[in-house]
Amino acid sequence: MKKLYKVFRQGLIFENPLLMLMIGLCSAIAVTTSVSNGIGMGLAMTFVLLFSEVIISLFRKLIPSAIRIPIFIIVIAAFTTMVDLVMKAYFPDLSKSMGVFIPLIVVNCIIMGRVEAFASKQNLVSVIADSLGMGLGYTWVLIGLAAVRELLGNGTLAGIQIMPSSYQPILFFILPPGGFFVFSLFIAFNIWLKKKMEASQRTKELAAKKEAA
Repeated sequence: MKKLYKVFRQGLIFENPLLMLMIGLCSAIAVTTSVSNGIGMGLAMTFVLLFSEVIISLFRKLIPSAIRIPIFIIVIAAFTTMVDLVMKAYFPDLSKSMGVFIPLIVVNCIIMGRVEAFASKQNLVSVIADSLGMGLGYTWVLIGLAAVRELLGNGTLAGIQIMPSSYQPILFFILPPGGFFVFSLFIAFNIWLKKKMEASQRTKELAAKKEAA
């Protein structure tokens, strides 16, 4: 269990795909102008990542090395198409607001990177922990970015008016430069949190060694 928890936690903080690995930034900055978009994109990515990793892990020993990349793309594209069609059918407004970024999940570096680096080499249980950690790590960053940008840029959260009517929206936060500014603050916070957690872990290990001695 400790090993699985460590794998899961890596995606949330220590190897967060956005804040630490800094991949998949294009869609992250583009869709985080509203909380609804952030939630939708995060859940869509998590779904595609989870099931793509599971399928690749289950059949990893049967996939020829020479054609593994085309097979990975086909698997990812299948689940991306499923998500795209479901969103168009049941959440048409959300699908329209995110535009091309849902179909582009198929070429997102996060999914291809995890499938190649992890799912193609690990067992099913570890893969589930990894995909959920990476997916939720991606999702919480999107929601956080979107909450800050939408609140300051529009005075709303998920379309609900939060700021008083006298509030003057700061349009800078809705534009791409504002997105990168907020993103940089999240990176700084994540690095601080990572160092604090590592220091706490070292303190616990030292205390455990002293007790054992």
